[in-house]
Amino acid sequence: MKHIVLTGGGTAGHVTPNIAMIPRLKELGYKISYIGSYQGMERKLIEEMGIPYYGISSGKLRRYFDVKNFTDPFRVLKGFHEAKKLMKQLKPDVVFSKGGFVTVPVVIAAGRRKIPTFIHESDMTPGLANKLSIPFATKVCCNFPETVSELPANKAILTGTPIRQELLSGNPQKALAFTGLSSEKPVIMVIGGSLGAVAVNNAVRAILPELLKDFQVIHLCGKGKLDSSLTDTKGYVQYEYIKDELADLFALADIVISRAGANAICEISALKKPNLLIPLSARASRGDQILNARSFEKLGYSMVLEEEEITNQKLLESIQTLYQNRNSYIQAMEKSKQTDSIEQIVQLFEQAVNK
Repeated sequence: MKHIVLTGGGTAGHVTPNIAMIPRLKELGYKISYIGSYQGMERKLIEEMGIPYYGISSGKLRRYFDVKNFTDPFRVLKGFHEAKKLMKQLKPDVVFSKGGFVTVPVVIAAGRRKIPTFIHESDMTPGLANKLSIPFATKVCCNFPETVSELPANKAILTGTPIRQELLSGNPQKALAFTGLSSEKPVIMVIGGSLGAVAVNNAVRAILPELLKDFQVIHLCGKGKLDSSLTDTKGYVQYEYIKDELADLFALADIVISRAGANAICEISALKKPNLLIPLSARASRGDQILNARSFEKLGYSMVLEEEEITNQKLLESIQTLYQNRNSYIQAMEKSKQTDSIEQIVQLFEQAVNK
């Protein structure tokens, strides 16, 4: 039986593309194992699917001062030893890495054992973890055409991002029943990412009384970020995290407000949902979300409002403009040349395994 090791962790963006690939890998008869961090969010998501999960020690490689910079190198070294042992024990035919710092030891261990190893880079420019892993990878799959020039010419393949197929079959009537919202007003879905986005949450809640005059709001606000004072607000529902009902909520949404993580925006565009992107500020990141957002804006898929630009008035006007012009965004997304990313990536595995 063909055996694949999937790896990726830290945020949902490093796990959901792996999850999207699992049904197709099972159809093709692959035995699947997963390597992540000891207690990362990926563990629960993967174990719920009945996939064998192996945790390794993980540390973050920071470009700024932090007390953990003194201890994390030891965690990383421990992770390397554990990854080497797992490669020897599991003997996979192929490894697929979705990124996050936990994947670096796995990719290096696999590369050294000459196991075909594929990396996926969702963002416009490779993150530090993937930069460290690229020399050990067989190929690097990427999401944006602009990324190809940032990668070694003999390794770069434009594949797009694997999208969870179940998102494409949501039922708006089920979402109405689940949320208790009405069919009489349009619905805005606000997504702050798996860890939540305080700036997005606060900005939306600040204009909620005005927003609710014309719209209803489904707010996915992140773990620990519910606002109990808004619990019984008519036309507003909030959830820390949604899994099983997510496809239905997307189906109900007329427009979406989101961070600009690559996986999130690819799912939104695959669903043809007009969207306002509020990328993570360059002060709090390496600026990858801003690049992602501007690329989608240029294609006509998204409106973009940067964190530093947000005022109550500007956010409200942006939402109203987006809704009024929603059809032009839908038409632009309908013209996009969406590739079947899952099939394209799986074919790379098949070629490597059958060599």
